[in-house]
Amino acid sequence: MPTSDEVFEKVQETLVDALGVDDDEVTRAATLVGDLGAESIDFLDIVFRLEKNFDIKIPRGELFPENIAAADTDFVQDGVVTEKGISELRERMPHADVESFAADPKVENIQELFTVDMICKFLESKLAE
Repeated sequence: MPTSDEVFEKVQETLVDALGVDDDEVTRAATLVGDLGAESIDFLDIVFRLEKNFDIKIPRGELFPENIAAADTDFVQDGVVTEKGISELRERMPHADVESFAADPKVENIQELFTVDMICKFLESKLAE
């Protein structure tokens, strides 16, 4: 199994190729959307490249859950993710820093969960299976 640093280096290489960014921009703390300029279409490409580079299968929605903050009033009210929604995020994204998000759970902040470190943690757990 690759080390944490080896996983990061491969993820960094993958994101440089997928997003056309410089490798020094791809830090563990970098957010895919805010810092690296990823758009929703890029997420599919990133998953495809990670599958190829790590020789694994990532089921749709497993790395980047879809529609978590959709119009479900149990999960979102007045533009803020509810406690039930945060609980759902914790369950569906155990590799993300949901606790930091919970401090300011506005819907527009959800994209901040998608960091390089989140991808690394996801892959480390996936490779350990």
